[in-house]
Amino acid sequence: MEQYGQMLDKVSRTFALSIRVLPRTLRESIGLAYLLFRVSDCLEDHAELDVNQKVMLLELWAQILEGNHRAEELVERITDLDSTDPEVYVAQHAGYLIESLRRMPPELQDCMTSRCAQSTMGMARWQQQGPYVETIEEMDDYMHQVAGQVGYLVTDIFAWYSSPIRKHKDELLPLSKEIGLGLQTVNIIRGLRKDYERGWVFVPRSYLDQAGITRDQFFSPHYEEKAFSVVNMLAVKAEEHLYHSLAYIAAFPRHLQRIRLACMWPLFFAVKTLTACRTNIEVIRDEVKITRQDVQEIMRQTILMGWSNRWVYRYYDELNLQQI
Repeated sequence: MEQYGQMLDKVSRTFALSIRVLPRTLRESIGLAYLLFRVSDCLEDHAELDVNQKVMLLELWAQILEGNHRAEELVERITDLDSTDPEVYVAQHAGYLIESLRRMPPELQDCMTSRCAQSTMGMARWQQQGPYVETIEEMDDYMHQVAGQVGYLVTDIFAWYSSPIRKHKDELLPLSKEIGLGLQTVNIIRGLRKDYERGWVFVPRSYLDQAGITRDQFFSPHYEEKAFSVVNMLAVKAEEHLYHSLAYIAAFPRHLQRIRLACMWPLFFAVKTLTACRTNIEVIRDEVKITRQDVQEIMRQTILMGWSNRWVYRYYDELNLQQI
């Protein structure tokens, strides 16, 4: 678990906060699941890999997850990548992750293998299909592959851990997909410029058409007003997805407060980020982030009051209406 923690700190300090607050059994399983997905992210995103390499490596990783190839076959192919990159570091330790996966209870092994392999193959398909999305439906399909499957797996693991959650799993799975889509939409908004610089635009062409601009004009200083109207379309979409998080969290009994907190923090960080993006043109020019103080305040408030479903709904509205 100590090595999990080191890897988690390297790739995501904020998500590591949610993992650390979980009960120990869930810390280990959710932490491992997150790192498995980050291997896929590395193979999908790395700038030094061309499309054909990415597709080949993603397909190989899916086969490794399913037990059909050795992790060393992947590691050998990425030894030349810079290990100081946190995602590369995790991917180069794929062997350790696979060994940890094989030590998990069989039910967890099955769902972790299935969900992560499906997500990885979805990424491979999108590498071949990209780098643009034409419609909202295509955007949702991409986001489901990279984030909706994560929501499904987290719910699988929660249901394995807790009988009250298990009873409501069929209701929670669709909500978990919506949460994944919401969080990923916020990530897309935050990363608009970086994605464009690496050749990808996840803004549906239908949104750009409504604003009367092209993909390239979206990032031109001469069209910032129109581009910002598209950002607000994306923000509305993100909020429509994120709102489902409230029903998801409310389904968890109060005695599962650690799980509730682990779900609240990504939600409220995303809502705070979304509010910042709606009011800051830098979201198109560079990137908008919330501050460490924002993170600490959200954590403080939720630890004190997050046991109350009524308060959770009210706090969501409060963050959603703030102007930064």
